[in-house]
Amino acid sequence: MTLFSAPTDPWSHRARIVLAEKGIGIDIVNVEPGRLPEDLLDLNPYHSVPTLVDRDLVLYDSRVIIEYLDERFPHPPLMPVDPVTRAQFRLAMYRIERDWYRLLQQIEREPDKKQALKHKKVLRDTILQSVELFKVKPYFLSDEFSLVDATIAPVLWRLPHYEIDLPRDSGQPIVKYASLVFSRHGFRDSLSDVEQEMRAF
Repeated sequence: MTLFSAPTDPWSHRARIVLAEKGIGIDIVNVEPGRLPEDLLDLNPYHSVPTLVDRDLVLYDSRVIIEYLDERFPHPPLMPVDPVTRAQFRLAMYRIERDWYRLLQQIEREPDKKQALKHKKVLRDTILQSVELFKVKPYFLSDEFSLVDATIAPVLWRLPHYEIDLPRDSGQPIVKYASLVFSRHGFRDSLSDVEQEMRAF
């Protein structure tokens, strides 16, 4: 198995988190923006990362990749068995992708500093709107680490890099949750060298 992954890309990061949490041995090919390897260009019509190659199977959507890994390597399971809860978790991932990940991309690509500041404030406020959900269980709506946590973690890890601070009082449940996730061996093992430099443990 091979994963084409960008060292700073949150979509790639969550795939690496799932791989590390499951202890899956895999070749990770670091892809720099604008310098895509020929193999990736041939395999993926969208020329995007992450891209997973498992023998003759090529997957190039981040959510498809992490759900495939969870089903292909079922231990430990990272999604609940109950179909209602699974649907709720999938909806949570969809909203995080649509809201949080989209804003990260806008911050990254925005050349205007004032506009970038606006995006950062929107991301901060959007994260804080979910604070009550982080109070319910140790992990996101669960007693166990899940694919939802693997989706949330890359965003929270990058907040200091983008100079986004969560308030110590109202944001405390999210800060506590982040510390729990960041202390996991799987999360630490998932970090690229560049991601490690984004903040100190």
